[in-house]
Amino acid sequence: MKTFLIVVVTLVVMGAYALSLRGVVVQSQAHANPSSAKKSESPFFCNRTALTPEQRQHQQELGKTLYSALLGVQELADGYEFEFVPDPANYQALAEFTPLEHACCPFFDVSIRLEREGGKLWWHLTGREGVKPFIRAEFSPWFGERSL
Repeated sequence: MKTFLIVVVTLVVMGAYALSLRGVVVQSQAHANPSSAKKSESPFFCNRTALTPEQRQHQQELGKTLYSALLGVQELADGYEFEFVPDPANYQALAEFTPLEHACCPFFDVSIRLEREGGKLWWHLTGREGVKPFIRAEFSPWFGERSL
């Protein structure tokens, strides 16, 4: 009877240990692959409180600079790509403008692409389903007669 009790207790302890290891493995996999965890999605509206008044002013000035350098717009399945005159000042303006825009609109996927060999300068603005109408409204002046 004593041996039977030792075997049962040993099995319970080993089972509990195995289950605890399984939990550690599942947690480490979730941390290693955060894309498998469900991301919360922010609503489609510009969070005007994300920037200080000074940052907002700087963003507006950069937007005017970029608008004057805009060469065209290409529609993508999930957003738009804006082409700019490929010079260092415009690249710098995009590099400053992008994090400000992303702070206000965290639902955007944003990238800056500068093609090799003196190629084009692109600002890639995309997102989940439904973001295209928001982009058109937010950047409506950029879709004037210059649109492609």
